[in-house]
Amino acid sequence: MLIIGQYFPPDLGGAATRAYNAAKGLLLNGCKVTVVTAFPHYPDGEISEEYRWKPFKVEWFRRIRVIRTFIFPLESKGLARRIILFVSFVMSSLFGLLLVGEVDVIWAANPDIISMVPALVYGKVKRKPVLSNVDDLILQDLYDLEMMREGSVISKVAELVARMVYGEAEGITPVSPGYVGYVCERYGVEKSKVHVVRGGVDLAIFKQDFSECNGDCKFSVVYSGAFSVAYDFEQVLKAAKIVEEKDGEVEFVLQGKGELADQIKSTIKELNLNNVTVIDRVFSREKVAELINQADVLILPLRDLGKPYLGISSKLYEYQAAGKPIICCSSGEPGRYVSETESGVVVEPGDYEGLAKAVLYLRENQGVAEKLGASGRRYVENSLSIERIGLKMKSIFKSVMM
Repeated sequence: MLIIGQYFPPDLGGAATRAYNAAKGLLLNGCKVTVVTAFPHYPDGEISEEYRWKPFKVEWFRRIRVIRTFIFPLESKGLARRIILFVSFVMSSLFGLLLVGEVDVIWAANPDIISMVPALVYGKVKRKPVLSNVDDLILQDLYDLEMMREGSVISKVAELVARMVYGEAEGITPVSPGYVGYVCERYGVEKSKVHVVRGGVDLAIFKQDFSECNGDCKFSVVYSGAFSVAYDFEQVLKAAKIVEEKDGEVEFVLQGKGELADQIKSTIKELNLNNVTVIDRVFSREKVAELINQADVLILPLRDLGKPYLGISSKLYEYQAAGKPIICCSSGEPGRYVSETESGVVVEPGDYEGLAKAVLYLRENQGVAEKLGASGRRYVENSLSIERIGLKMKSIFKSVMM
């Protein structure tokens, strides 16, 4: 099994987590896995000395053979820099052709359209089937975030490339059912080629831990992940201001790294907040698990893009695995998922007053909070362990190999 993806741990973000969970799930189901990925760089562009300016490096990452290839040391910020990063990975990932060896199937993990370009080259050289993951609707996200104008020359070229690479894929594995109709209708993909495979969660890392508080613990509301433009931290900080005025024993913890870190700190100063802590550094998945296990409530504050979200963040599965209630600030698929699994409270994106009310409600109703957390944990145990996800992916891959 060959996985090609620009992002892989220790990179932050859902794409890296999804690729890693898929690799581990396949490994647990008897597959041999090789990953071709970029040097660790996301989101701040800092590349350590062991990789810097080398063409590639082969290593083992927890029983997974990883071929890491060159990428420019640029922060993932703005369209121009992202394009440079994408192009440099597409080119350098081809170094792996000399190192990969025999494979049976190739999975383009992330970014799906971008990684499909080298994946198809590998497919032609190795004469093996290629499948495409869909973590995000990358082009639609760029339009929604106003980083690229729909209908521009560059967008038309990108749309054409997307239609071509999806057409060449033997199968497509979107992480959300909300993506199926979009991909089929926009890019002319046959529905028979599309198989929804949710992100899954490593239950050996993310597990319930109800450590006793010695009586001096505050009620903790935690966000962990990238400080990216996909999230609305202004909503969180305005809500924190309301909560601070009503209950001084509630604290907000924001952990991660990314382009919005300085803006978050600036807003905290402007609002004169004393109940918000920012931890702007990268954590391993084990450290992330420790952090969210210390929380009373976990928050997913997605930005209001003027229409419902179609995707689902892998962060939700990790939150559920911790057995803690979730406040999901999003309409569309994320909110629907949280409601259907009875694992949290849904608030409209941008509604900071509603977010503050939700925090205080869960603070005052511990029984409700515990019931929501237990429901989320039960759901991922029954349906979304990496072993189950890996088995499903293995079955899909075997079907295209026949």
